[in-house]
Amino acid sequence: MENQFVHLHNHSEYSLLDGFSKLNDMAETAAKLGQPAIALTDHGVVHGAVDFYKFANLSGVKPIVGMEGYITEGSRLEKDRDQAIRHITLLAQNSNGYRNLLNLASKSHLEGFYRRPRMDKNLLEQFSEDIIVLSGCPSSELARAIQDQDLEKPKEIIGWYKEIFKDRYFLELMNHEGVKYQDEINKSLVDLSAKNEIPLVVTNDSHYVRQADAPLQDILTCIYTRTNVNDPKRLHMADNTYHIRSSEDMRDEWHELPKACDNTIFIAESCNLKLDLGKVLLPKFQTEKGKTSIQFLKELAEQGLKKRFPNPTKELFSRLNYELEIIEETKYADYFLVCWDIFSFVNKRGILSAVRGSAASSLVLYCLEVTHIDPVDASLFFERFLNLERREMPDIDMDFADDRREEVIRYCVDKYGQEHVAQIITFGTLGARAAIRDTTRALDQPLELGDRLARMIPSKLGITLAESLKESEELKSALVNDPDSRQIIETAKKIEGSVRHASTHAAGVVISEAPLTDHVALMRSTDSGKSSIPTTQYTMGSVEAVGLLKMDFLGLTNLSVLKACMKFVKQTTGEQINIYDIQINDKKTFDLLSSGDTFGVFQLESAGMRKYIRELKPSAIMDIAAMIALYRPGPMEHIETFINAKYHRAKIKYPHEDLRDLLEPTHGVIVYQDQVMLIAQEFGGYTLGEADILRKAMGKKIPEVMKAETKKFVDGALSKGYTKTQAEKVFELIEPFAGYGFNKAHAVSYAYIAYWTAFFKANYPVQFFCSLMNSNTNDPEKIGECVREAKAHKIKIQSPNINLSEAAFKVEKNNNEFDSIRFGLAAIKNIGSSAADKIVKNRIHDGPFESIDDFCIRVDSKYCNRRNLESLVRCGAFDIFGPRGGIFEATEKMVSTIQGETRLRDSGQTSLFDMFGEFVAPEKIEILNTSELSQHEMVVWERELLGIELTTNPLTEELHNQP
Repeated sequence: MENQFVHLHNHSEYSLLDGFSKLNDMAETAAKLGQPAIALTDHGVVHGAVDFYKFANLSGVKPIVGMEGYITEGSRLEKDRDQAIRHITLLAQNSNGYRNLLNLASKSHLEGFYRRPRMDKNLLEQFSEDIIVLSGCPSSELARAIQDQDLEKPKEIIGWYKEIFKDRYFLELMNHEGVKYQDEINKSLVDLSAKNEIPLVVTNDSHYVRQADAPLQDILTCIYTRTNVNDPKRLHMADNTYHIRSSEDMRDEWHELPKACDNTIFIAESCNLKLDLGKVLLPKFQTEKGKTSIQFLKELAEQGLKKRFPNPTKELFSRLNYELEIIEETKYADYFLVCWDIFSFVNKRGILSAVRGSAASSLVLYCLEVTHIDPVDASLFFERFLNLERREMPDIDMDFADDRREEVIRYCVDKYGQEHVAQIITFGTLGARAAIRDTTRALDQPLELGDRLARMIPSKLGITLAESLKESEELKSALVNDPDSRQIIETAKKIEGSVRHASTHAAGVVISEAPLTDHVALMRSTDSGKSSIPTTQYTMGSVEAVGLLKMDFLGLTNLSVLKACMKFVKQTTGEQINIYDIQINDKKTFDLLSSGDTFGVFQLESAGMRKYIRELKPSAIMDIAAMIALYRPGPMEHIETFINAKYHRAKIKYPHEDLRDLLEPTHGVIVYQDQVMLIAQEFGGYTLGEADILRKAMGKKIPEVMKAETKKFVDGALSKGYTKTQAEKVFELIEPFAGYGFNKAHAVSYAYIAYWTAFFKANYPVQFFCSLMNSNTNDPEKIGECVREAKAHKIKIQSPNINLSEAAFKVEKNNNEFDSIRFGLAAIKNIGSSAADKIVKNRIHDGPFESIDDFCIRVDSKYCNRRNLESLVRCGAFDIFGPRGGIFEATEKMVSTIQGETRLRDSGQTSLFDMFGEFVAPEKIEILNTSELSQHEMVVWERELLGIELTTNPLTEELHNQP
């Protein structure tokens, strides 16, 4: 013990303000230093707990999970700026202590958040069992009382902690040069320890792993706080010793207090957390009395089979029973019932949905109306989704109309309880360009230099600086020849990949049987008040590792567009269209696709895709699925082969005649991962479950695994009468496809959404474009594209009109036909949906606006301010009342009238009255007819505010291409 030391107070990059240490680096460094354990104590969160636990165990050191909490002297439920917030170090001793730590972390965020996630002493006492407390850093309650030279307060503080935590309370010593009152604090702590018989413990408050990382940690903190290293007032560490120091260093520095160092070992030996990772904690679905989950599932599935197929065949019953047997064997019936319940709600509420991934391969899910694609008709097999050989939790990725996603999550909260449902956190990291720009700012270098260097980075998704230096001669030259550029690039390389910010995962939702805080800490949603549903403090991977049911609820804009199309079609034609009932042989739809007119069509609107879709001229849904699967890096090189083979312009070459039936539907090209599995079954003698394992192995390309699988495939082929040469040739052919081939069920699911959007565009173009515009309300550039495309389809776009426009775009009659679209007020730049809604409600309630004066008297300055009033005028929304230029010159008077009338209403008066009580009308707003704008000025204004010019004039076309 005399030569050992354990660091008990350490911050990782999840201490988002000032932590720089990577979790794996912390664990590996402790192992290299011969230290038996290491603790994680991030500021107010436990984001990294699970990964830290794994890394520490892999490195052969004991993980101690903790947190540097924030404690308020008053109640956590009160938001009082005068209440001090102090630091305290908490360590979990075991599983029970870990659960208490999760509760403390959760309630600090959900109940006590005010500037910081705060706990109070009542909460700490409630969850004190099996928690070790260290008194904290110089910002702790005890240290601050010492600094304040309050002789009684320290005794009171110590007395409370000693009473609650008994021998699990330690006085925490630190020593960093430049920290105010550090020596005074330490002397007092030593004295208090002796007088009160409370043990001392030494920590180093590490914020980075190596001493050489100190300048990088300083830069990262500058990035978070938007300061720079030359700012003397910036938040920064007192010295460069906040790293994971060797045991010898720590004991040398604290040689006068060896017992305080020994206590780090004692505490580490007292902490023995064991996390039960890898188990599955499915919520138990409440079935009807007397029925087990599998019995209820079978009953629902059989009812659904008869509903989906009025005269089901023996083959369908056989397939259904086969799937149910596997579900029963794997004990996932409750999961299927949870999904059924969610989709029952979704279908009843008319929320459009789709299922991505391999789940569309399940006949059971089709019968439960979770999916809407017949897997038998599409030749999808269940083993791609779930099989006995690969017993992994099935993953049903659910897409919902994005404007209804929150409704679905809220239903889950109501069904399973608010303590059992949460969204999942995700973290953004510093990419190459952001690292360059942020480093430039933090180093106090010219921002123009950072922008220039960032533009030198190749436009590739996820490219690193190291890769950029290999590909960009310009960037490499800057590194070699310019000292300032070299400093920026070399520094940026070291901080690249660091956690930058937290956000809510776009799809992840977790549902649990027990309260979530038994397994994971929670916090408020990171979406700035958009959602009241809490978020886990663990990422997707950690949520799955602790066994919780993770579900993907993705909001898909295209489904909202389809729902809007259905609504507009019903409003304008009376037709009630259900997308799931649309026939998939519509000639107009395939003609549109074949022409490459795929702007706004799901998955098919890129320039490259349009080129290939024109060449392919799809004639069936499976053509669309194949193109979606092939239009990706890797298989893209086979597109021409696929198209030529379809039209018999090239002879199809099969790797073996026995594989003809498997590859003929895709013209001899391996398009899907599923085909790899079927080839392994047909040629190598695999079961489909074994073939699924092969597929995954090929994707991961682990040498020893691939060697074993190659032998297995060849041996299986030999046993079926094929030669070794034939077997090896086929194996070499399928191996690359397993890595980049597409999941067929996923491709088919996306193909249907693509087809549905194309169907509406081909058959109901006005309704389609109106829906598409409404889905892009906040993107003027995209709105401009939509308008141009709509005009190309001979659809008239009506300008914004203060009396005719709704908040959203709407379909309008023109010459007794619904063939035009009225521009929505909310889509005008600077207006927004809230102001637009209020203007429209005013008009509905009190009738159309009769004049500029009438408008100004009736609206409220809270939603109609100078900025959005000018935008309404400049885009032409008031053109019905006079020349645009003249109205614009009157905006000052308009603003004054609106503000004056609003003040009067707020004061309880309804209009202006003179001192004798007689009505005085506001001064009339004069509109000059001499101030008409030039066509060019109108075009510039409309492009800025609408994304495109709408004013009709012979000069418009001439000006259209001007920048």
